Amino acid sequence: MADTGQQKPQKRYPPFLKNSFGERSLRFPTVSRSFVPSVFTVMNMVSGYISIVMSGEGSFVAACWFIILAAFFDTIDGFVARVTKGTSDFGVELDSLSDLVSFGAAPAYLVYKFGLEGLPGIIGICVSSLLMIGSGLRLARFNISMIGYEKDSFSGLPTPAQALTIAGFVLWMSSDKIFPVASMQIVLAALSTALALLMISKVNYDALPKPTLDSFKLQPLQMSLYIAAMFCVLLFHSKAFFLAMLLYILVGIVRSITLLFRGQWQT
Repeated sequence: MADTGQQKPQKRYPPFLKNSFGERSLRFPTVSRSFVPSVFTVMNMVSGYISIVMSGEGSFVAACWFIILAAFFDTIDGFVARVTKGTSDFGVELDSLSDLVSFGAAPAYLVYKFGLEGLPGIIGICVSSLLMIGSGLRLARFNISMIGYEKDSFSGLPTPAQALTIAGFVLWMSSDKIFPVASMQIVLAALSTALALLMISKVNYDALPKPTLDSFKLQPLQMSLYIAAMFCVLLFHSKAFFLAMLLYILVGIVRSITLLFRGQWQT
């Protein structure tokens, strides 16, 4: 067959990552420092996925506890990253993706299966999806506005706090049948909508302080309140857990309103 003179196009592969010296990195690099915290981040994602599976099977209590477990891994991975100095852009992006699964999709599907599924038409789907949409918007805004890796305060309700509030409420309602079915649907819809709006709001929330001696010296009252809340959770379980998260949400709202009026008064 005659040669047409056309060369066969070559395959193009994604470029290699560059190391700090601008050279091509090794094809099989050694394990980096960011690997260890990333393991805990992946466990966060896995816990969120298991929570979704449990919700689908009707095991709502188990689904709540896996959300709580995901929040635990979300806290641990940041702590390990600071200790091992393994913070990286990859870890930040992986953390956001894991949070969207564990604190966006998991609580959204939980409230849908727990009570909103009985709403007519697609109302239940639309209302429950607000939690996932709000989480996605909240995480995207956080990623583009983040400076460094230290998170002392947040603009908008953090996604783990939203998910823990939902988990605490479902745990409480699973043990104490306070509302009938119709009222439960209204309460769940209102709670989901309020939490979604708080996530995309500009309400300022403090990050939970680290349990160190410096934290007790700088914020003795706040640390004492957190310890008291932990004891209440141990004593009263799900009810106190939900009320503690509700208190955290209300404190941020009250403080933001106070600062707003104070700023207007000074101007």
